[in-house]
Amino acid sequence: MYWLNIASRLSCTEAEGPGRRAALWVQGCNKRCRGCCNPSYLQLVERELVSASSVLEWLENVHHAHDLDGVTFLGGEPMLQAKGLAVIAQGAQSLGLSVMVFSGYTKNELDVMQLPGVDQLLRYTDVLVDGPYEESFPEQNRRWVGSKNQQFHYLTERYDARIESDGDVERMLEVRLRTDGTIFINGWPEGFVR
Repeated sequence: MYWLNIASRLSCTEAEGPGRRAALWVQGCNKRCRGCCNPSYLQLVERELVSASSVLEWLENVHHAHDLDGVTFLGGEPMLQAKGLAVIAQGAQSLGLSVMVFSGYTKNELDVMQLPGVDQLLRYTDVLVDGPYEESFPEQNRRWVGSKNQQFHYLTERYDARIESDGDVERMLEVRLRTDGTIFINGWPEGFVR
């Protein structure tokens, strides 16, 4: 059984990839990009430790409730939890969902590093967005990426480069008031709009 350390999750968002998607943010990252939009997800500490199978069950339920197009893995650094995410990605594709992964590592770094589970995760990934966030090179012309160095890799034929900037590039921000009174903001954080 594989386990995941989840920082946060959303059952339905339109700000974290093409279409309506579930989003999973994992806890822990060793990249430490200056200006990271998720600094509370960097520490390698336990947040919500859950089995991959329970997350897959959750994904199936929210897919049926919201008629999702896909799931997006963010962080933190998803590649540090690739084994568990690979299980979810495979299950997501069997449900007809697309899989999008954001990583601070470049694809070349991933090939060299050979982190456990990365090959399996990429096997079930439709779009990999790679590269560290570089605060001094903000991106204004493509969706979902923060800096110009970050690249989209289309690992299946499900999507192509049109998703990056087809039509107007909107910076979407979603704000939710949770039942415990906290506010959850996702999408394009205000500080990134220049």
